[in-house]
Amino acid sequence: MKIKVAIVEDDKNYSQALKNIIDFQKDMECTAQFFNGKSAIQKLEALEPDIVLMDIQLKDLSGIDIVFELRELMPGTNFIMCTSFENDEKIFSALRAGASGYLVKGDPMTKIIQAITEAHNGGAPMSFAIAKRVLQHFQESKVQVQSTALLTPTEKEVIELLAQGLLYKEIADKKNVTIDTVKKHIGNIYRKLQVSNKIEAINKFNTKN
Repeated sequence: MKIKVAIVEDDKNYSQALKNIIDFQKDMECTAQFFNGKSAIQKLEALEPDIVLMDIQLKDLSGIDIVFELRELMPGTNFIMCTSFENDEKIFSALRAGASGYLVKGDPMTKIIQAITEAHNGGAPMSFAIAKRVLQHFQESKVQVQSTALLTPTEKEVIELLAQGLLYKEIADKKNVTIDTVKKHIGNIYRKLQVSNKIEAINKFNTKN
């Protein structure tokens, strides 16, 4: 059985290049090409391809939105984003929408063929640069979680009160301590969270709690 691949790409030259290399493989075939998002949404589900190579920025719709809409309707299909966009927002939006992989158009065609096979076998293919950014993101998240975990129960209570909009004096009165004690707690919070002001501290604390 050949791997059935559909292409959603509004650059017709690039789409044709993908089709040619896919059809050249003994174990793959391109079963459909779509040059806009609307036709892809209307027809993809009925075709039941194994893999969809999806451009992110089509002329009429976002490829991310298409994946989000079709992913649950097409549980047997894996979507691979194939795009020129490499920014973090696009990457994580696509993965959250249900994409199984993320490739950039600068990748060699052999990489894309490998990615199709990998996704069909249950993998999550990514361009090297994309995988590096994803790894970096989770490493940074881990550091933030660790720094938040260093806060004492009192420090966590102080930052929660700060987040509620209380002033230092109001926090001191509520905790029945001096303003200097509150300032000391806040100084420790800034140091542990590696921030320099109240807004950064609150944002970082809220992100991890």
